[in-house]
Amino acid sequence: MNISNKDLNLLHLFQVLYEERNASHAAQRLALSQPALSHKLNKLRQQFGDPLFVRAPRGLTPTPRAHELAPRIQQLVAQLQDFYRDCDGDDFLSRPTQVHLYSTDYLEQTLLPRLLPILRTQAPNLTLITHNTQGNLPREALEKGTCDLAIAGFYNGLPDTFHQQRLLSEDFVVLAAADNPHLTEGMSLEAFLACEHLLTTLTGDLDGRVDHALRAVGRQRRVVAGLSSFIAPTRLVRGTDLLLTCLRSLAIEAVERDPGLRLHTLPLALPRVEVMQIWHARTHADPLRRWFRQQVWEVAQQVTAPAG
Repeated sequence: MNISNKDLNLLHLFQVLYEERNASHAAQRLALSQPALSHKLNKLRQQFGDPLFVRAPRGLTPTPRAHELAPRIQQLVAQLQDFYRDCDGDDFLSRPTQVHLYSTDYLEQTLLPRLLPILRTQAPNLTLITHNTQGNLPREALEKGTCDLAIAGFYNGLPDTFHQQRLLSEDFVVLAAADNPHLTEGMSLEAFLACEHLLTTLTGDLDGRVDHALRAVGRQRRVVAGLSSFIAPTRLVRGTDLLLTCLRSLAIEAVERDPGLRLHTLPLALPRVEVMQIWHARTHADPLRRWFRQQVWEVAQQVTAPAG
C-alpha cells in the first residue's frame, strides 16, 4: 500500500463523523457544504472499502468496520494535531530541547551570567551545552545541525548559507601586576617590550595580532607562554613582570577580582575585535533558536565594554 495516493484529511473527516454521528453537524464543524461532505464521505468509503457510516433514524450509525478503525484513527489524528501544533511554534519555549553553542571561555564568562537566568525562567526545559570553538568556525557542525550557534571574534570567509550578527566590539588593553618594576613610569612601547608576555592561542600559533603590529614597526616581543584559555592568563600576571594583552572586559574583570593587577593602555594601534554570532540557514527560521539568538544579542548589549 502506497501512502502517496491516500488523502490523510479523510482521517479527520472520519473522526468528526464518528464523534457527531450526524451529517449536518459534521458539515458545520468542518465548514463544508452538504454536497462537499457527501463527496468526501464517498472517497472515505472507497479508501477503506466499507460504508463506514450508514443512515439511521437519528443520523448516522457506524458500521462494525468503523468501530474497529475508530481507536487507531483517533490516535493518528491526535498525533498529527500535536505535530502541527508543535510546528506552529506557539509553545516552543516550553519544549524540552538542547541548544549547542560553540564559543570561548571568554564569551562564556561574559555572556552566561546574564543569559542563563533568562533561559531558566523563560525556557525552563531548554538545556544549553557549550563547546570550545578551538579557534575555527565550526562549519561542519553548523551544517550538520550539531551546532546551533557559534560566537567569536575571529570568524572569516563565511559561506552564503551562513548568517551573522554583530554582538559587541572591544579594544585591547594591557594587564600587568601593580608592582611591575618595568612600569614605574607608565606604559610606553619600550616598557612594553622590556617585559615578557603571555598570550592566548587556540591553535598553538604564537604569532598574534600584537606581533604583527610590532613587526610593522620593526620591533619584536618575547612570548614565554601561549595558553589555550582567555581567562587563565589573567590569573598568572600577579606578582610577576609578565604582561597580557587582552580584551578590555577581561582586564576589567581581572582587576575587579584582584587588587594586585592594573590595566594599561596598549602602546600599539590594533583594530577592535568585532564579536559575531554565526548560524546556518537551516536554523534561521526556527522559533526557539531565533528567540535564543535574540536573548544573546540583548545580553551582549548590556555587557559591551566601553571604548578606551
